[in-house]
Amino acid sequence: MLVAALLAFTACSSGGAVDPESTWWSPEQGQSWQMQLAGGLDTDVEAQIYDVDSIDTSLKDLEEAHGKGAHLVCYFNAGAWEEWRGDATGFDQVLLGNELGGWPGERWLDVRRQDALLPIMAKRMDACKERGFDAVDPDNVDGYSNDSGFGLSEDDQLAYIRALAQLAHERGLGFGLKNAVELVGGLVDEIDFAVNEQCHEYDECDVYDRLLAAGKAVVVLEYAMDPKQVCGAVPRGIEVLFKPLELGAERSTC
Repeated sequence: MLVAALLAFTACSSGGAVDPESTWWSPEQGQSWQMQLAGGLDTDVEAQIYDVDSIDTSLKDLEEAHGKGAHLVCYFNAGAWEEWRGDATGFDQVLLGNELGGWPGERWLDVRRQDALLPIMAKRMDACKERGFDAVDPDNVDGYSNDSGFGLSEDDQLAYIRALAQLAHERGLGFGLKNAVELVGGLVDEIDFAVNEQCHEYDECDVYDRLLAAGKAVVVLEYAMDPKQVCGAVPRGIEVLFKPLELGAERSTC
């Protein structure tokens, strides 16, 4: 198996052998969340968990949030290339597919090429660990359901997500599944929590029933919904955030 073949690499890049008894933090149902990807981090938001950008968030802000007792979730792009990232030149052109609609400068990645992508993602997770994060939130792991340019299958995507989860756990980091709602049922044992966008708006929240039954946390971002229509309708155990699309500091909850 490819992931097993890469074990020596991941152990080296994470600073030593993998401890089979190692554990990682996982969020609990009922904990309060904040997700902010734009602007300086507002650490005055009363949230137990901050989901923030892996690099753009300053160390000062991360340390301040941690100092207030918050847990930190490291957002990075695992399924699409971003031209502005510091490691953008490390991606071979054959890995880059179609542009993401509405997101200039981003292109889908060929997730079948784990041999080329996992070393890059491992370094990104190393950076998350070094900066004090507790878990990771890898975005755009749903190329199979988009016009990626590669004709990715659900099996291709599942294999990649499982490989990413292993990389995270080897580093003592919790692993969250972003969207990819069709795959949730096959990943209940591998993932530690889920982050969803607009499951109420698209009538998809029930896909998380098995995850919730397993005691795992689910946070949902709703961008254009009236809280009065949402808060009494989502399954018990789901944390709902009402956010602007640009994901600044503004936030409201049920």
